[in-house]
Amino acid sequence: MIIDYFKIPVKEIRRRKLRSWLTLIGIFIGIAAIISLITLGQGLENAIEQQFSALGKDKLFILPKGGFFGMGSSEQLTSDDLEIIQKTSGVKLATGMGYAFARYEFNDLVHYGFISGISTDPEERALVGEAQTWKVGEGRNVRKGDKYKIVLGYEHSQNNIFEKRVELGDKILIQDREFKVIGFLEKIGSPPDDQAGFIPLEAYEEVFNAKDELGFIIAQTHAGDDPLVVAEDMEKELRDDHRLDEGDEDFEIQTPEQFAEAFGVVLDMVQIVLIGIASIALLVGGIGIMNTMYTAVLQRTREIGIMKAIGARNEHILYLFLVESGLYGFFGGLIGIVLGIGFAKLVELAFIVAVGPAFLSIKIDWLLVIGTLIFSFLIGVLSGIAPARRASKLNPVDSLRYE
Repeated sequence: MIIDYFKIPVKEIRRRKLRSWLTLIGIFIGIAAIISLITLGQGLENAIEQQFSALGKDKLFILPKGGFFGMGSSEQLTSDDLEIIQKTSGVKLATGMGYAFARYEFNDLVHYGFISGISTDPEERALVGEAQTWKVGEGRNVRKGDKYKIVLGYEHSQNNIFEKRVELGDKILIQDREFKVIGFLEKIGSPPDDQAGFIPLEAYEEVFNAKDELGFIIAQTHAGDDPLVVAEDMEKELRDDHRLDEGDEDFEIQTPEQFAEAFGVVLDMVQIVLIGIASIALLVGGIGIMNTMYTAVLQRTREIGIMKAIGARNEHILYLFLVESGLYGFFGGLIGIVLGIGFAKLVELAFIVAVGPAFLSIKIDWLLVIGTLIFSFLIGVLSGIAPARRASKLNPVDSLRYE
């Protein structure tokens, strides 16, 4: 008997193919949109977590409060702050960086991008490279004595920016100041980084008139020291030096995990909004199922009368129509899942081709797939409750007379 609850509805769905496909459209469009958005969101979070976990748990990032790495903030970190951080208990090494938006000119063409001022000390320079996942792919990095030398991002070594490949030894103007190109970074996969430049900190301070001003500071803790404890000590030392009360800090200290969590919160909020919009399609799909089931009740009124005449009870008719509407939701969800995951994979492929694999890592969440199928089935069942109740309450005598 139980198998008949599925056998008869499947037969009816296959018998009216066009109507069934039109009914499924609303469901699978909504499910595809939701699945693709959730999968892409999870892919971004996975990539972000991988990027920050690669930095290691022994890194601390100290930034002016507000703004973006010192830009757009009324506060500034200074070389005095760097000295305090270097002397904080538990800190193995610390270095400061400048960060600005600059005018690049080469081959009589101009473009604007980020530029960083970095230390030429080998250990501090290595810390910057490790914390920022930068690696020199061609040429060499800046070193002591390289005041007007520059290392450029990967895109400059192609013909994508100035319509001509920049070569090692070429001269490029930064804010109308001439620098000699000594190296190119490997491709990072982030356009802002791949189009950026890196110059000695002393040259940065001169070009941007930023003497003793730092965009942010990177600190590395000793092995065995808890970075969070070191961060608390560092915060107290800086707060005392700035003569500020607790809670009034003009700086912030972040760990890689905290950066990842902050990005995750933003992504979750964006996902919630987009999924809310996509859910409208599900509502339309549910209404479509309800309309289809009402039509099915009218078309099969005589059939319902025959079933009741040979012994079918009201609950049998109710279950038949509920299962049928649930199967509309289930099949629509199944198609939507395939389309949604397929779309997410295409976006991942486009990301890999365009910017590299660093920013999107798609993984199929089977728990999400199973949960979505159950959810889709329930949507169908809920949409079919009213038509199913109507079918179950039909009078068998009147139904047999229906033409």
